Amino acid sequence: MAEEKVSAEVISVYPNRVKIAVDDDFIQSASETLKIGSYIRISDDDDIALIAMIDNFLIEVPEEGTAKRRYIIEANPLGVVKDDKFQRGGDTIAIPPKKVEPAKESEILSIYSHSTKEKEKFTFSSLSSNKKIRIPVNGNKFFNKHIAVIGSTGSGKSHTVTKIIQQAIEQKNGDFSLNNSHIIIFDIHSEYKSAFPNANILGIDDLVLPYWLLTSEELEELFIDTEANDHNQRNVFKEAVISNRKDKFEGADADKHKIHYDSPLLFDINEVLTFAKSKNEEIIDTGEVYASGAKKGQPKTTKGSLNGILTNFISRLENKLNDKRFDFLVGEKSKKISFEDTIKQLTGQNSDVKHNVTILDLSGVPFEVLSITVSLISRIIFEYGYYYKKIRTRKNPNEKINNDTPFLLVYEEAHKYVPKSDLIKYRASKNSIERIAKEGRKYGVTLLLASQRPSELSETIFSQCNNFVAMRLTNPIDQNYVKRLLPDTLGNLTDKLPSLQAGEGLLIGEAVILPSIIKVDECTLPPSSNDIPYWELWKEEWKEADITEIKTEWNA
Repeated sequence: MAEEKVSAEVISVYPNRVKIAVDDDFIQSASETLKIGSYIRISDDDDIALIAMIDNFLIEVPEEGTAKRRYIIEANPLGVVKDDKFQRGGDTIAIPPKKVEPAKESEILSIYSHSTKEKEKFTFSSLSSNKKIRIPVNGNKFFNKHIAVIGSTGSGKSHTVTKIIQQAIEQKNGDFSLNNSHIIIFDIHSEYKSAFPNANILGIDDLVLPYWLLTSEELEELFIDTEANDHNQRNVFKEAVISNRKDKFEGADADKHKIHYDSPLLFDINEVLTFAKSKNEEIIDTGEVYASGAKKGQPKTTKGSLNGILTNFISRLENKLNDKRFDFLVGEKSKKISFEDTIKQLTGQNSDVKHNVTILDLSGVPFEVLSITVSLISRIIFEYGYYYKKIRTRKNPNEKINNDTPFLLVYEEAHKYVPKSDLIKYRASKNSIERIAKEGRKYGVTLLLASQRPSELSETIFSQCNNFVAMRLTNPIDQNYVKRLLPDTLGNLTDKLPSLQAGEGLLIGEAVILPSIIKVDECTLPPSSNDIPYWELWKEEWKEADITEIKTEWNA
């Protein structure tokens, strides 16, 4: 590409934007490499070059009889190549720069390949404009900082999450069958079983959670009509829980006075119900007798202060305990499961066969306890990391690795349980996950949030993410929300979000050397698709559903 044959010149330079005028010859000679998201090279000599990413194209149409049309390329400066090494930043550009050309494939390959040490490389995608160029991220910075994968339905979001996890569990630095990755997927639509057939899969029929580990707020949300703001219900429930915990306590009597409402100790919810019933039916002997009449000589009684007042509370509690859908949380197994077995169950250590991935199939969890369920599991894993770090540092005060079995918690459709909402029903899960977002990294617990509606996500949680894969977003509100949270230096690159193809995404964050428009690799095994082929199915012969079988399953 000889300079005398091709016209391309920088016509303006801003801190975050370069405008370049090029002619037809330049366009024709470089048409295969000039695309939104591809890279150009701006230099004065062969030793120093500014690398910029193309944001958009403009065309200046000349008046008749004047010079031929010009094309304007607007590009976002990313960094400088000097002595074959790439450095982010480098906003100093010589004026006037003399040479503009598409960045060489070898140059881009070199930038990415030298961006991360070999032992830290983690790769799950290629450059969208050139599939030959693999895009490595720094695996440490990617996983020890929170991740957000966002995209509309059909953008490839679930496939991206799946590919990231599949790559993570396959990488090994030795000859062994199972690496040390620990991943828990909160699967709200039962999508990931097909992608991870060897995972520790816990559906509503397998999962057992101890209700007695719920916080006082969560217990009240579950068993009390909090909107009624009934202090009598709260006081009776609190008294019954504390009293029952003390009765079940097997430690020293001297320690019983330390037991309180939030103590993580067993109590029997059925005995709490019995206590509430006794208060609701309480008759008190006044100590006097009737002096005359049909009851002469019989003791006088009066109704207790709560007699008949707790009927609604008792009814709500009975409904929860008798509803089979809640057995995983308040059934007999929930009373008997130990804290140790709860941890082993959630971390895939409850059998001789170990698992890197635990899939929590939440599709069968009643919506009214979804937030509480997510909250309890999240908090257990967070506190597991907290106490594990505490033990490690006590054994070795010089220990630098807080947790040598770090966890990644994957929240599919995260806006369902950590929304930007102050409603009471979301309070439990928001509190737990916000705490992990703020403090989890210290204890080896990080988040991967996947959502098709980022504008509905808690800003506290979303703003803590350091790495993003932003896929196609068609909703303008979601697009603007993402633009507001991503760095301003991206310029107009985020305007490409609505036009990305399925499987394409904007990869940005501390873990990647350059903001990149990527094409995610195909999954080894894909997640179950939610897309039903309506038109193909409708053209087939009429099918009869077995209503009796559906009824049996419904009432099971």
